[in-house]
Amino acid sequence: MSDTTNMKTDPEEDGGLEAALDRVRGRPVQLASNLVTPNRPILFDEATCIKCDLCIEACPIDVLVPNPVEDGLPLVMFPDECWYCGCCEMHCPRYDEGAIRINFPLMQRGRWKRKDSGEHFRVGMKNPPPPNTRGPV
Repeated sequence: MSDTTNMKTDPEEDGGLEAALDRVRGRPVQLASNLVTPNRPILFDEATCIKCDLCIEACPIDVLVPNPVEDGLPLVMFPDECWYCGCCEMHCPRYDEGAIRINFPLMQRGRWKRKDSGEHFRVGMKNPPPPNTRGPV
């Protein structure tokens, strides 16, 4: 004799499909970042960020989503989709204090340094320096 007598083969015995769906619907939804790759295009400073979610509204790609936890940092839900456009940085009221920063890939981290002042600049800065009007040497 087989042990198949203990196995339930009819979904109606458990209350059916609707009962199973009701059990699933009653569970809280867990949101977490999509960690397909070790890509972290946007970095937040938890001490400086005021959790205003303006960066979420500004993102044209919807890479960011609101954190379901009260007073939580925005979640980078789709890191591989980020265009590195800087819209999230531009709309952040605490950008100057370092609340949000774009972590550019290595191939896009073009920097230059002024010889006379020693200042470092990068491509895509929020407040780029004025152009150098001095002639070639």
